[in-house]
Amino acid sequence: MTTNTGSARYEGLGKSGKGHVSTGSGALSEQPYGFATRFEDEPGTNPEELIAAAHASCFTMALSFALAKEGFEDGTIETQAKVKLEKDGDGFAVTRSDLVTKASVPGIDEPVFHRIANEAKAGCPISKLLKAEITLDAALNG
Repeated sequence: MTTNTGSARYEGLGKSGKGHVSTGSGALSEQPYGFATRFEDEPGTNPEELIAAAHASCFTMALSFALAKEGFEDGTIETQAKVKLEKDGDGFAVTRSDLVTKASVPGIDEPVFHRIANEAKAGCPISKLLKAEITLDAALNG
């Protein structure tokens, strides 16, 4: 089992608040996020962008391993994920993640590629996460 971490801190509340997000590995360190980075053009990141990057990278790796398992030995895969955030009543909801992938795999035909890609999409851990149970342990500081 592998456990990876991410953390976020938000100071202030609502639109006036500003935060920072980091990964345990240091790939992101104190990357700014807030209302303006999520809904306006301020530099920084947002949760949907991070989910998109996670989904694109996870699926691409899953597809790479699935192609290798089927006996293909070489190739290049590029994937873009578009995560959609929509108004949902009084709040918002992530309603979909659209994966767009382009691959060059010598010796593969289109039907085999599509079968393997769809299996990789279903088996990708981030695809599974987007349908997973989510738990919460919340505590109010003092």
